[in-house]
Amino acid sequence: MPADAKTLEEEGVIITPTLLVARGKVRWDHIRKILTSGQYPTRLIDENLADLNGALAAVNRGESALQLLCLQYGVSEVSFYMTALRNYAATLLQKKLSSVKVKSYQAKERLDDGSLLSVKLIIRKDGRLQIDFSGSAAVHAGNLNATNAIVQSVILYVLRLWVNQPIAMNEGLMEPVDIKLPVGLLNPDFSGKTLPAVVGGNTEVSQRLTDTLLKALSLVACSQGTMNNFLFGNQRFGFYETICGGTGAGPGFNGTDAIHSHMTNTRITDPEILELRYPVRLERFEIRKNSGGEGRWQGGNGVVREISFKEKVEVNILSQHRVEKPYGLIGGAAGNRVNKD
Repeated sequence: MPADAKTLEEEGVIITPTLLVARGKVRWDHIRKILTSGQYPTRLIDENLADLNGALAAVNRGESALQLLCLQYGVSEVSFYMTALRNYAATLLQKKLSSVKVKSYQAKERLDDGSLLSVKLIIRKDGRLQIDFSGSAAVHAGNLNATNAIVQSVILYVLRLWVNQPIAMNEGLMEPVDIKLPVGLLNPDFSGKTLPAVVGGNTEVSQRLTDTLLKALSLVACSQGTMNNFLFGNQRFGFYETICGGTGAGPGFNGTDAIHSHMTNTRITDPEILELRYPVRLERFEIRKNSGGEGRWQGGNGVVREISFKEKVEVNILSQHRVEKPYGLIGGAAGNRVNKD
């Protein structure tokens, strides 16, 4: 760990990577100390630990299920079919690469602050797919930095859509793929004096990068392109949700209104639960009519979500497409921006 990282961790500005479980034992006391000390201690330690415990339970559940599978069918059998799934995914992508006439694709999109996302996909003569992100923005001064894992997740998702065949998501899709990912917003350097923030890279840049790749392949027009991260709370409680929107239209189909899409993996809280547990009132939650892009195939509409607070809270929102419009495709009009059009 760089010396500067140690200093920043001691000051409570960042949390450097640390083990939750070591030698089979959960380090709850250590994690509690990290979260409750420093310049910016947590206000809700029990909720934080519950979230981590939930993640740990999911990992343990997966381990138990895999062990049971091996006991039922044998390690060799399980390994054989896992390898077969990877090979099947790789074969499907290779067939797709060999079947398309166009061998080069590219697209550019800009974040609301002007930071560039650039991608070029080239099917080489050896049949492999090269995905090149050269030209994308430098390391972001704020929190809109992604990581290798985020970029790879986006690529996996988009390639699966491009192949458009029933397939279990697995890294076999990446076997015929070479990625060129220079140091920058999509691949920050964590070994130097600066330690880039990545929270917005995970939620916002993942969405924007997905639409950039879909644009390059002309698969579908731009969707809401944001997770609309909405946070509010005070010393007593904290609440976080992502807000749905419209999806882009494509050849032969309209977009969908008011739905979580692409890299979002959550469902919104029911109004009854929201108002029961928190000091809020949900005044409106409705489709934002005529906000999807016009065209032969209509883009999906976004939503209007209006909340009143019954006590004093701090409110934050992290989102995109407040400056840049969600692009239309093949002559279709762009969708509306958030609170702009």
